[in-house]
Amino acid sequence: MNKTLNRPIRVLVAKVGLDGHDRGAKVIATSLRDAGMEVIYTGLRQTPEMVVNTALQEDVDAIGISILSGAHMTVFPKVIDMMNQKGLTDVLVTGGGIIPEADMKKLQGIGVGELFPPGTTMKDIVTYIENWVVEHRNF
Repeated sequence: MNKTLNRPIRVLVAKVGLDGHDRGAKVIATSLRDAGMEVIYTGLRQTPEMVVNTALQEDVDAIGISILSGAHMTVFPKVIDMMNQKGLTDVLVTGGGIIPEADMKKLQGIGVGELFPPGTTMKDIVTYIENWVVEHRNF
C-alpha cells in the first residue's frame, strides 16, 4: 500500500482490440500487485466500452492499456472519449507498448498520461502511478 494514502491504489490493466500478446500486460499486473496495488486484469480482446465500464464498476484510480497492435491512435482516444461521457475524468489513463514518440505526444495532448515503451523499469511505472494518484485522487 502506498504510504501516503490510507488505501491501496486500484489499477485496471487492459488489452484492447485484437492484439493477442498479453505477456507484458501480465508482467505489469504482477509488478503493480507486488508494489501493493490492487490490480484488475481484463484479459484479452476488450473493447474500449468494456474497459471503461469495468473501470467504473471497480472504482479504479488508473487504467493501464497495453498495446502492441499499432491501434493506439484509435484505442486511447476512444477510451478517453468514453470516460469523459461517463464523467470518469479523475482516473489516470496510462499504458505502454509499441507507440512512436510523436504519437505519444499527440495522445498526451488529449489527456492520456505517461506512456511507457518497452524497456521501461517497473520502478518507473510504479512511481509514476503512485505519484499521480497521490496528487489527483488522495481520498
